[in-house]
Amino acid sequence: MTHSISRNRRTLLRKVLPAIAAAGIGATGLVGCSGGDGTAGHDTDKAAKAGKVAEKGATSRDTSAKSSDRGGGAALKLKTTTGEFGTKAAATADFPTWGTRWVVHQTADTSSPSVGMLNKTAPGQDRITADFQVDTGKKVCEDGACSTYMAHITGPVNGFVSVVAVDIPQDSLPGVPVQNGGGEPPRPPQPGGSRAEALQRAATWLTADNGGRVPYSQAKVWKDGYRQDCSGYVSMALGLQAPGTNTVGLTGSSITKPIAVNDLRPGDLLIDASGNNNTRHVVMFEKWNDAAHTSYTSYEQRGDFGTDHATRRYGLEPGSEYKPYRPLKFTD
Repeated sequence: MTHSISRNRRTLLRKVLPAIAAAGIGATGLVGCSGGDGTAGHDTDKAAKAGKVAEKGATSRDTSAKSSDRGGGAALKLKTTTGEFGTKAAATADFPTWGTRWVVHQTADTSSPSVGMLNKTAPGQDRITADFQVDTGKKVCEDGACSTYMAHITGPVNGFVSVVAVDIPQDSLPGVPVQNGGGEPPRPPQPGGSRAEALQRAATWLTADNGGRVPYSQAKVWKDGYRQDCSGYVSMALGLQAPGTNTVGLTGSSITKPIAVNDLRPGDLLIDASGNNNTRHVVMFEKWNDAAHTSYTSYEQRGDFGTDHATRRYGLEPGSEYKPYRPLKFTD
């Protein structure tokens, strides 16, 4: 078995870097109301996460494990990209590999079928590109190093490989999101969270400007990265990628679905997607004001005013251009 770096250096890294992490030094990590078409990254905080190995499982090599001084060491604090609604996908990361003949599996399970192999003929000949990792809870050990994490890689082969194959001193990939689900691939990123979370986020813009409402603008972006128009505001409340989709985009089948007016619930949307950026508009429904459903209270970002929380009748009048929609993420 050949290592891509010397045994002594690997052992030193596995002992020193986790100690550095434990000391607190982590791995680093326009148009109008209809909005623009761009979808930049979501405003996020970095949350530290400790990776710890669990019970022993099968190796992901197609050769038997060897014992040596490769060393385990303490777990490195793993930084993942998280937001108010939990872990989100981040940019892919590139890592070197070591050794030879690492099996790439179909799912995050070492007993799942092989879909390819890394370093087929030479140690460390391949580098991997990983977009997320899964903590399987099953320990994989090779040459003295162990990990419970399986990395989902998009190159040079698409599939899952044990993090033990990666030439780093950590037990998990630094800066790469952790997603649950065992052998199941993650669902595509979806907007929002619970209804309460969406409404809480909508309310923040009422006082975000030094205690005052966020001013309306078809061209400016607020401090959190979202456009200051109606669709940028709703995109923020739903947790869509900044700077937000446009009003027409909010009606897309990947974000919302049409519902009946009388089915409106907190966090649902009323959208007028007709016309141009000066006529299109969207509001977020909060509650009915009476049992007869003659009016409701909503959140909106409106022209010449800014963030508002007021009684509205959009969509209730006969022939109204406003149509009700439900964000797909809501499960409550």
